[in-house]
Amino acid sequence: MKTVIRLILVFFSCFLFSQEKELDKTSNNLTVDGNVEFLNKKLIDAESNYRQAISKDSSNIIASYNMANSFYKSGFDDEALNQYKESIQISKNKSQLHKAFHNLGDVYMKKEDYQNAVEAFKNALLNNPSDDETRYNYALAKELLKNQKKNKNEKDKKNDQENDNDDQKNDNKDQKNDNKDQKNDDENKKGDKKNDKKQDENDNKEKKNNQPKPNQISPEQLKNLLKAMDNEEKKVQEKVNKNKVKASPKKNKKDW
Repeated sequence: MKTVIRLILVFFSCFLFSQEKELDKTSNNLTVDGNVEFLNKKLIDAESNYRQAISKDSSNIIASYNMANSFYKSGFDDEALNQYKESIQISKNKSQLHKAFHNLGDVYMKKEDYQNAVEAFKNALLNNPSDDETRYNYALAKELLKNQKKNKNEKDKKNDQENDNDDQKNDNKDQKNDNKDQKNDDENKKGDKKNDKKQDENDNKEKKNNQPKPNQISPEQLKNLLKAMDNEEKKVQEKVNKNKVKASPKKNKKDW
């Protein structure tokens, strides 16, 4: 029974990818085992068998392609992308290329990489123009890419507008700050001018206070006047003393 299943799976795989040369026997057996695990949804075991099959025969396109399918089913999109690309490199006919490019496009669609999806489906159609599913996916990818670019342009335009508004706000803020600084400078100058005026008034007031009032002798004048009077008094005293000397009797030096 197991032999029958193995033959059916080999036939199924060869239907998907007809081989131009006979695969290494061990690689072929591992590929069949991987297909069994894949149908039973044991994707990890399937991947393990496919990987071993590829290690035995690197040109085993069936194992390479089906391992990419197992990655895709497991949700390992990046691994699936790389494996489909490797399958494309070793594909030997248009049927194999068509299937590998088609599935590659499906992974790009899942990742919303519509630009690469369009290219993948386009290459798939070049190898099989009659596939309606590929044609539909190609048209869908083109439409999604168009909408994606439109949304991106609108988003970029909105961001540019927001940036312009932010710049305008910053300019207004800077202008406001400049006006505030100018106002502060004006107020400081006004205050300095007021202080200078007050200082001048105080200086004038002090100068005015130091000036002699009408009919009033200034301290300096009074000092000079007292000095002059003192000098005059000294002269008078000297004169008086001189007259006293002249008026006093001379002493008699003769003895009696």
